[in-house]
Amino acid sequence: MARHAMTDSPIGTLTIVGDEDGAVVAVYMAEHRNMPDPRTFGDRDDTTFPDARRQLAEYFAGRRKAFDLPLRPVGNDFQRRVWDALTRIPYGETRTYGQLATALGLSGQAVRAVGTANGKNPLSIIVPCHRVIGADGHLRGYAGGLERKRFLLDLERPDGAALF
Repeated sequence: MARHAMTDSPIGTLTIVGDEDGAVVAVYMAEHRNMPDPRTFGDRDDTTFPDARRQLAEYFAGRRKAFDLPLRPVGNDFQRRVWDALTRIPYGETRTYGQLATALGLSGQAVRAVGTANGKNPLSIIVPCHRVIGADGHLRGYAGGLERKRFLLDLERPDGAALF
């Protein structure tokens, strides 16, 4: 049975959804696009997922660059391949949708499919879909909104200067 916890962050309240084994299946922001019906999240218990809450707090405090959590996102094989590739984009760096497609060994026609899979990533922040930008260097869609994407990218800037 699924359960969830709510935790505060600089980008608003985050909802951490996990399964009965304690694996994190999703992290959603307020007004998150593609968020399923919250009634599917199971019981709320804000004491659950202490490692996820701690690691997210460390990330926002600038003390964590990678997450070490049991993850179990729900998606098809292609989506999971894309999400896995996202985890290999280093902290503080960005990739374009085309670069992500190439890293997956896909042709240029796959850019839209990669973008769609990226947009359905249920593990925002932990699986860093915010690190993917348009080919022209501009910010493109983000399930939590472009202001949050900008905040996350600026947070990861090595010199602390705003990039976007």
